[in-house]
Amino acid sequence: MASSKTWESLDERAQHLLRVLVDRYIREGSPVGSRTLSLDSGLDLSPATIRNIMADLEDLGFIESPHTSAGRVPTNKGYRFFVDTLVRFRPPTGQDIELVRERLSEAGGNPQALALSASSLLSAVTGLAGVVTVPRRAHMSLRQIEFLPLSGHRVLAIVVVNETEVQNKILSVRRDFAERELREAANYLTAQFRGRDLYEVRSQLLNELRETRESMNQLMTAAIELAQAIFPTAEPDAEFVMAGETNLMEVEELADVDKLRKLFEAFGQRRDILHLLDQSLNAEGVQIFIGHESGYKVLDAYSIVSAPYLADDDTMGVLGVIGPTRMAYERVIPIVDLTAKLLGRALKPKN
Repeated sequence: MASSKTWESLDERAQHLLRVLVDRYIREGSPVGSRTLSLDSGLDLSPATIRNIMADLEDLGFIESPHTSAGRVPTNKGYRFFVDTLVRFRPPTGQDIELVRERLSEAGGNPQALALSASSLLSAVTGLAGVVTVPRRAHMSLRQIEFLPLSGHRVLAIVVVNETEVQNKILSVRRDFAERELREAANYLTAQFRGRDLYEVRSQLLNELRETRESMNQLMTAAIELAQAIFPTAEPDAEFVMAGETNLMEVEELADVDKLRKLFEAFGQRRDILHLLDQSLNAEGVQIFIGHESGYKVLDAYSIVSAPYLADDDTMGVLGVIGPTRMAYERVIPIVDLTAKLLGRALKPKN
């Protein structure tokens, strides 16, 4: 017969014992028995009372008994309740903060170098695998376009984006354009697409081409030909960098060769990891996926702690840590949060 108890029925004693059990198991990695709980909890409870509370926690699915031990270990549900309700975070020390700042400053503002530095930092500080998506482009909003004629079927395109950033590009075109044609085409494109994202302009132009092909005048034909040459076809695929994957081989409960092989294959294929990280792109703050919550069977024995990082309120990417479900959440979660905030600051343009 199924238990009628729910997690809301956990009194303070039960929650305290669950927190002590999870803390102890995370530190030691061994099933926790009633006697150990009695000593660690500091509660004046009889062994029989502790056993009854443990039985209730097991009925609720927060803990379970391994076949080879009389002690209990947390389940994924137990870890989730612990993370959401019971964990006592250990804020990063001043030394941690200074280390992160120093390492990120050494990257000199280069996005790829910053991603590499952040992944190495996360791995070094947590002893797990650090993962960082390479910063996405910032939003590039079209402000103005100018075209200048060059010799040999070439045109210089001057594109102003985000109010002040100027990009120059030499275009190879099918014919020579008169200066008047280029000026009119530039004026048309600026008027039509000012404020639009550069990656959207090309697709919008192609839609216009399909819809108005029959009635296009020479101005529109010239504008579309020039725009097709200057505007990007698509946003580049996201990439991520990892550090410390081999740390996972040192974790006792993960030391299964077949499981590790499948995990490293997933790292190599990248698609599933990127999809999982993308779930944190629009989140606020730290996200935690425990075991099967990731949606990927290969990660059932792992937890992922991730957070988006932003520069000037623009989400640039996601970073995080991959490790066993038995990870030191009280330490890992604040470190991920800190690194995301400092990486975002490091990506801000220096005035």
